[in-house]
Amino acid sequence: MRSIRTALLLVAIFAATGVTQTPPGPARPPLVMPVYRGFTPGLSYREFVEHARTLADSDVVRCQTSPRTAQIMECGVVIRGPNDTSRFYLSAHFIEGNADVVAFYDSAGFGDKRGVPLVDRTKKELTRLFGRPRPIGKSGWEWRYGRRAVRFTWRGRGSARWVSITLMDRDVMDRISRYARAAVGRKS
Repeated sequence: MRSIRTALLLVAIFAATGVTQTPPGPARPPLVMPVYRGFTPGLSYREFVEHARTLADSDVVRCQTSPRTAQIMECGVVIRGPNDTSRFYLSAHFIEGNADVVAFYDSAGFGDKRGVPLVDRTKKELTRLFGRPRPIGKSGWEWRYGRRAVRFTWRGRGSARWVSITLMDRDVMDRISRYARAAVGRKS
C-alpha cells in the first residue's frame, strides 16, 4: 500500500513540474521581407544607389533632396532587369536614409501589340515571387507583409499599357510626420 502511495505522489509531483517546465512553443517565424529585382522596402539609401548603379542602363542615378530638409530625398534611374533585360524606370523615396517607397515603372504597346503581354508577363512573375495576390480595384493587386507591402497596378488605353510595381514600408513612411506641416483648413 505504501509503494502505491509513493508512486502516486511521484506521478503527481512529476506531472506538476512537467507542466511548469515545458518549454515555450516554437517561436513565430519572422515576417518575410518582400524582394523584387534585388530591392526591398526599407532599404538604405546607400544600398539602393549601389544596386541601382549596377543595373543602370547607361544612365546616372539622379537624386533630389527636399527643399525643406535634407532628411527627405527622391532618386531615380532607368535600369535593366538582372535576369531578363527588361527596362524599368526605378524610383525611390527616402526618409532619414531609408526607402519608404521603391517603385518600378514600365510601359509598352504604343503602336504595337506588346502592351497586353507586358501586363500578363508581370502578373505571372509577381504571382510566382509573392504567391496569390489580394485584388485592389479593377487593375491592382497587393501582397502584405506586416507593415510592408507590394502593390502592382496597371492602366491601359488602346493597345498601350503602363505598369507600376511598388514596394512600401509603412514604418519608414510614418516618419514623414516629423517633416510635414499640418494641413491648413480651406475657407468656404
